[in-house]
Amino acid sequence: MGRFLNRLVLAAVLISAVAVGASPGRAQSAGPLVFAAASLKNALDAANTAYVASGGAKATVTYAASSALAKQIEAGAPADIFISADEDWMDYLAGKGLVQPATRRDLLGNRLVLVAAADSKAAIEIKSGVALDQALDTAQKGGRLAVGDPAAVPAGKYAKAALQKLGAWDKVQDRLAPAENVRAALALVARGEAPLGIVYATDAVAEPGVRIVATFPADSHAPILYPIALVKDSTSPQAQAFLEFLASAKARPLFEAQGFTVLSAK
Repeated sequence: MGRFLNRLVLAAVLISAVAVGASPGRAQSAGPLVFAAASLKNALDAANTAYVASGGAKATVTYAASSALAKQIEAGAPADIFISADEDWMDYLAGKGLVQPATRRDLLGNRLVLVAAADSKAAIEIKSGVALDQALDTAQKGGRLAVGDPAAVPAGKYAKAALQKLGAWDKVQDRLAPAENVRAALALVARGEAPLGIVYATDAVAEPGVRIVATFPADSHAPILYPIALVKDSTSPQAQAFLEFLASAKARPLFEAQGFTVLSAK
């Protein structure tokens, strides 16, 4: 029964990944299978294309929440590379001996921002005591704040930490619109289903339907880091080469173009 349930959950994650632009499965590629945080989609797609142009084998990338992907690797999903949107979920797998420690490195950094619809007139200063509950009502009576699920999704965890540090959490915790990943939270704002949302700066850049209202102070939350590592049971001979490419100077401008800070580039 446990194995059957694991397969059902894996199927659900892969379906969710398709919704944010993934192409699960390995039939069309001899390259590695990469499990990557949803916020990496635009940049990683560009890097994958560049890698193929340089003579490498195309990677198959599944995008979803880091939490969901880590759980699937734990359940036996055949990933070769894992890229998390926070240290916690990489640590989770490392603690279970499911990644290759020598290959782990911090690949990228990001920033946390407050977004509204592109045509919104919202003007909010993010500081201690910020009244986001009032801003929500001003924008849309009874409106909700779109975030990645704070219980598991890295972007939601960063958002909760920042709101707690700024003294705003108690007033908005019952007014959240929690989403399965940060791109889903972004979509809620772009579609007008939530007047405000907290996402990564790179997500805001990728979505013309929103605008950045304010950036959260860097000291209001832990540093936003994207660690990368080979999965312990990786079987792809291309996996190490693709990981090295992502951490190389050749990939740097592709990540920077999407607003990421590159932390590992030779």
